Amino acid sequence: MTSAARLRRRLVELLLDEDVLHAPEWIAAFRAVPRHVFLPRFFTAAGGLWAAVERGDPGWLEAVYSREVLVTQLDDEPGRWELARTSGPVTGTPTSSSSMPAIMAIMLEELRVRDGHRVLEIGTGTGYNAALLSHRCGAGQVSTVDIDPGIVADARERLAEAGYRPACAVGDGALGFPAGTVFDRVLCTASVTSIPPAWLEQTVPGGLIVTTLNRPIGAGLVRLVVGDDGAAQGPVLARDGRFMPLRAHRLPDTEPLPMPSREDWEQTRLPMSTLLQPRKQFEFFAGLSLPGVRAVREHDGVDPTAGGPGEAGIALVHPDGSWVRHRKRAGAHEVAQGGPRALWEVAEAAYVEWCELDKPERDRFGVTVAGERQEFWLDAPNGRTWPLA
Repeated sequence: MTSAARLRRRLVELLLDEDVLHAPEWIAAFRAVPRHVFLPRFFTAAGGLWAAVERGDPGWLEAVYSREVLVTQLDDEPGRWELARTSGPVTGTPTSSSSMPAIMAIMLEELRVRDGHRVLEIGTGTGYNAALLSHRCGAGQVSTVDIDPGIVADARERLAEAGYRPACAVGDGALGFPAGTVFDRVLCTASVTSIPPAWLEQTVPGGLIVTTLNRPIGAGLVRLVVGDDGAAQGPVLARDGRFMPLRAHRLPDTEPLPMPSREDWEQTRLPMSTLLQPRKQFEFFAGLSLPGVRAVREHDGVDPTAGGPGEAGIALVHPDGSWVRHRKRAGAHEVAQGGPRALWEVAEAAYVEWCELDKPERDRFGVTVAGERQEFWLDAPNGRTWPLA
């Protein structure tokens, strides 16, 4: 058995141990598809920068079959990898990647594919996920689309090398597949702010759409069932996942925040981590109560208002100019806020309401998409609702 085969089997064992892989068909797919074919090169984090790694480098194969997400593009510029290879680690924002195998396994199983289903994948990326789908569904049943011509060309070549030939197209994934084919399943491996109408139009009645939501706080997986009327409805899934957004669904950069004075800081009993960590369970409800609010990490270093070494903090910002800074000093959580709205008061009130609602976790929520109306609901579609975007 080759080193790649051994590592591939070990990866499957890890996914089984994580309890994210169950179906025999998907276990067989992960055992069979050679991930290293799709990742001849990638970036790894290097002290706040990105270093270039390629086939043959020490640790390359082990990284390919690890649990980690592997970044394959920065700033939508293919040349960034060559620059990092020749000149050393570079700065940049990840714009394409091979996702964590665990979340890939979760999404593939949540898609509930059956024999004979036609599947559309939005976001070709490296092609590895399309290969897994092709192994499960068979020749001619899988189509995949990506907006980047270079990414599609590379993925098509690597898919063929691995023995798979799904229909690959260049196009805006929000518009579905260019040929206009109708599918039984639609899987988006990027996140979206709202559900594109084209996906519903290209899904047969009774078909499923699985995607992740590009929400600044409280993102996650949803699975929608398309009805005879062209509307769709379904649950927010208990198993969570986060993905890079489609290009048209990216959020704009935030502006630098003002520096609060000493007098602006107040103690709070609500840690910022309670809002932002998925395992805390409040995160999803916090996102509903703070629409449009984003979390940004502040720099390590010295806090000039503290008179000594400060801690890395998290800030909340909204496009209307409202903001909250957070820090921890002497074991106490403190916040300072400004702008037209007191965002932290909204967050604290939301936490009280969440507790009064018996602390609903994400799988008590669902989504309805009907024309221009796209909304979340709690427990039932005719219950309390919040706009999706």
